[in-house]
Amino acid sequence: MNIEEYRDYCMAKPGVTEHFPFDEKTLVFKVMNKMFALADVDEFISMNVKCDPEVAVELRERYDGTVLPGYHMNKQHWNTIVIDGALSDLDLKKWIDHSYELIVASLPKKLQVELQSL
Repeated sequence: MNIEEYRDYCMAKPGVTEHFPFDEKTLVFKVMNKMFALADVDEFISMNVKCDPEVAVELRERYDGTVLPGYHMNKQHWNTIVIDGALSDLDLKKWIDHSYELIVASLPKKLQVELQSL
């Protein structure tokens, strides 16, 4: 997966917007104004995604050195995924989906209904 494929995949999800809140190179994707993924657009060597804490630990153990505690993030809820060709695009998409779904599930019912209408 390259940065364009990553961006296209994230942006195809309902209610997603893109932002550069930290600097001009850290691309952040939000659903209903809540962050679910981010990556460096200049050097797409990793991405951060939200993850269920139990799943996060399991993934870090299974993919040691490739799935890491979230860099500059809450280490319990975020993973940094190294993009070096060791993982399939299918795995990367699955973890993006998981992150998106966690955020959607945490939204107030009113926003979830609004999202479903998009």
